[in-house]
Amino acid sequence: QVQLAESGGGSVQAGGSLRLSCVASGYTYSLYCVAWFRQVSGKQRELVAAMDPNGGTAYADSVKGRFSISKDDAKDILYLQMNSLKSEDTAMYYCAWDPGRRLKEREEEFKYWGQGTQVTVSL
Repeated sequence: QVQLAESGGGSVQAGGSLRLSCVASGYTYSLYCVAWFRQVSGKQRELVAAMDPNGGTAYADSVKGRFSISKDDAKDILYLQMNSLKSEDTAMYYCAWDPGRRLKEREEEFKYWGQGTQVTVSL
């Protein structure tokens, strides 16, 4: 059973930076797509960034140029570097993994999810 554990969330002022981490364990797949989603209470979960096994990426328009997704395959850790944070980035952030080669961007395409880490950006 794949388990994902996020960390790195917290409170920061607008313009600041945070780096989220997601540690994966218990999986046996050799190829997988990974992603970060976020959700504001009462709203639908939305894609922030995704990465396929070849390093191809996709980003939400609202975070392009500010956020960067990366992964350390040796340590099985997924990262989300968030710079120039804005108040509208405030949300619960979730990492997601799914076996396969294809770049995936929809919530329903991901089988494994973490519990989330809260990011709060104040003005």
